[in-house]
Formats: sequence, C-alpha cells, structure tokens
Amino acid sequence: MITVDPASPASPVEQIRSQLAAQIRAGRLAADTRLPPVRQLAADLRVAPGSVAKAYKDLEAAGLLRTARAAGTRVNPGQVTTRSLLDAAEELAHTAHREGLSLAEAQGLLAQAWAEAESSPDTARHH
Repeated sequence: MITVDPASPASPVEQIRSQLAAQIRAGRLAADTRLPPVRQLAADLRVAPGSVAKAYKDLEAAGLLRTARAAGTRVNPGQVTTRSLLDAAEELAHTAHREGLSLAEAQGLLAQAWAEAESSPDTARHH
C-alpha cells in the first residue's frame, strides 16, 4: 500500500517513488506485477496524475519498472534485494526506533553513511 503524506517534506513524487522502489526491492511487488494506471493511482492517492507519471518514469529509468502500451506498467524481474540487505535495513529501522529517532533522522544517518561509503575507496561501488 502506498500513502502520500501532505505534511511530509518529501514531494508526492518522491513519496510514491520511494515507497514503490522499497516494495519492489523487498519483494512485496513481485516480478511482472501490473501497477495501477497513472490516473487510477493518482485518484486513489489524491495527487495529480503528473506526480504518479513522474514517479513511474523515474522507476522505469532506474530499471525497476517497464511500461508497454498494451501491457501497462509492470515490475521488472530481478529487482528484489538480497535477504542480507533487507535484514540490515530492518535492523537499522528497529534500532533507530528503539533509540527514539524519527524516520527523517534515521534517513539522515543513512544518507551520511552512504556518503561516507561512496567516498571510501574500499567500499565505493563502480558503475
């Protein structure tokens, strides 16, 4: 289930994109699952159709979705995250919650760690 919080500092596009990406990577949206049409999801979430269309486009550019006129928008196969990464994310969430951090604060810590990992020569990912 996707929700859009109007009070969130994140735009509706980012909220939709990040929630769908997380569901795909966690395996909650299986390969070839058909997503709702843009207008339907926009109406369900009470956001502009352009917000949903942009989120879908971003996810397609990231390789998580594919769109075909007749087949609609579907989850690309092979996008599920490894169990170890899911376990680490769950551990971070539980620890942050236990320590009284907000989601935004936990995301800030992750962003900081991410930046440090990218700048470290032994953990930098090669694209």
